[in-house]
Amino acid sequence: MVEQEVVPRLGEFLRARRALVRPQDHGLPTGPRRTPGLRREEVAMLVGVSTDYYVRLEQGRDRHPSPQVVEALASALLLEGEAAEHLRGLASPAVPRRRRTGRREYASPGLVALMDAWPATPALVYGRYMDLLAANPLGGALFSWLGEETNLLRGIFLRPGARLFYRDWARIAEGCVAALRAANRDPDDPRLVELVGELSVRSPEFARLWSRHDVRAKMATTKHLVHPAVGALALSFQNLTVADAPGQHLVVYHAAPGSPEEQALALLGSAAASDRV
Repeated sequence: MVEQEVVPRLGEFLRARRALVRPQDHGLPTGPRRTPGLRREEVAMLVGVSTDYYVRLEQGRDRHPSPQVVEALASALLLEGEAAEHLRGLASPAVPRRRRTGRREYASPGLVALMDAWPATPALVYGRYMDLLAANPLGGALFSWLGEETNLLRGIFLRPGARLFYRDWARIAEGCVAALRAANRDPDDPRLVELVGELSVRSPEFARLWSRHDVRAKMATTKHLVHPAVGALALSFQNLTVADAPGQHLVVYHAAPGSPEEQALALLGSAAASDRV
């Protein structure tokens, strides 16, 4: 039963990723096309298999392509890093999986104490489902737009304040959906099913991004934010895995020394401290 469940997901992934590859990416003629992306016979040609065999993969009638075929598929579909690893996992013979119990995640007290020792640096910890597990005072002040919401994905897609806070909301939303898939390789995880189901119903934009099957961890970058109290901010962003808590991430925002952003964060920190008194 477990093995049969895996196959359609491989086909779904192949179909979704095939639609995102442009013919010109492989030097193929474009011409009129009824659907976006590559045709099945084009993928088969690039992989070096028959069209009938590739169709069987997409339809779930072939269970486990060889490692050579998997690598050729990754190349044809322009998959790298986490996306290529995700494909390898889908194509591997299924093994019985221990179901997670859905136990609530917690940030370790030591990590929380470390974050609290950074009064001038916004820091947060989120779990594998992007539940906000902890934030130091400045991190909480920076993300005050979340209000009572404790899940970052629900906040991004369902709270109007997110589109004001993130100047490049579309890129942030796309990256968070890809990171959720990268952090959760078991599509039957009850907590994941619940979260994805809720967001797919309530947000057409989430449903569209989830259907793309992007798989990508968050990377260090610069985030362009607009805080209602201190205005526009350009902050460097670091996303660090927590070694003793798989699936958890420590997120740190940093302002360049002497920059307007450093002054704005100091002002925000003072206001947050006053509110706590």
